[in-house]
Amino acid sequence: MGGGALLAERFETHRPRLRAVAYRMLGSFGAAEDAVQETWLRLDRHAEEVDNLGGWLTTVASRVCLNELRSRERRREEELDTAVPDPVLTAPERDDPEAAALLGDRVGLALQVVLGTLGPSERLAFVLHDLFAVPLEDIAPLLDKSPAAVRQSVSRARKRVKERAPEPDRDPAAQRAVVEAFLAASREGDFEGLVAVLAPDAVLRADGGTAMAALSKVIRGGTVIASSAQGFRHLAPFARLVLVNGTYGTLTVVDGKPVSVMSFTVVDGRVARIDVLTDPDRLAVLPLPS
Repeated sequence: MGGGALLAERFETHRPRLRAVAYRMLGSFGAAEDAVQETWLRLDRHAEEVDNLGGWLTTVASRVCLNELRSRERRREEELDTAVPDPVLTAPERDDPEAAALLGDRVGLALQVVLGTLGPSERLAFVLHDLFAVPLEDIAPLLDKSPAAVRQSVSRARKRVKERAPEPDRDPAAQRAVVEAFLAASREGDFEGLVAVLAPDAVLRADGGTAMAALSKVIRGGTVIASSAQGFRHLAPFARLVLVNGTYGTLTVVDGKPVSVMSFTVVDGRVARIDVLTDPDRLAVLPLPS
C-alpha cells in the first residue's frame, strides 16, 4: 500500500469524529462535509509535518469551522430566531452507529438550535470542551486566548445553553408516551388533550425557509401552540415517530414527500419545546430513516 493510500486509510478512521465536530459547529450536513473535505486537503499538503494525527485533524477542522462561522456572521444582517439546523433522523427501533457518532453524548435538536445563537468563539469553545472533551489548553491557540479566557467563554456558553435548551427527560419510554399523546390529540383535534400534554410556557420554533417564510415563526405558550396545531390537523395522520437528534419526534410524509420534521423536548412529563423544520428545499435532501 502506497503512502497516499495509507494516509487516506488513517484519515478515514478519524472521519466520524471530524464530521461530528463539524456538524455541532455548523449545524449543516453539507457544510460539515465541506469542512471535513477541506481538512483532508490540508492534511494531504502537510502530512509530513504531522506527529499527532488525531489532534492535528481536530485542530484543523475546528479552524475551518471557525472561519466559516465568522464568514456567516459577517454575511448575516440579522439572526433568525426561528432557524432550525439540519436534524439527524433515525428509526426508533434501529441502532444507527453513524448517527450516534455524529451526535456525540449530548442529544436533542434544541441543543443544536441554541448552539446556532452563540458567537463563533463561544460556540467553538463549548463544542470542543463540553461535547468532545478537548482540553482548554488545546483550544486556547485556536482562539488566540489564554486557557483562563477560554474557560470563561465555555462558562458563558454553558449558562446560555442551560437557560435556552432545557434538559430533556431521560426515560425513553416516558418521552415516547408524551409524544404519542401529542400525536393522538392532534389527530383527533382534541384541544384540551393538547393543552394537557404541553407545558404552560412551552415554546415552538418553526423554520419554513425562504420558500415558506410565512411559516417561520416563534409561538409561546401551551394554549397558543395547541390552537395553532389545530390548523394542521389534516397532516397529523401522515406523521410517524422517529428519533430526531436522539430524542422522540415526528416525520410527516405526504405522497412520498417529507413536509415536516418535529423535534420534541419533554421536561417533567410535558412538552416544553417543539422545533419544526418545514423548509421544502432542505427536507428534499434530508437523509430519511427507512
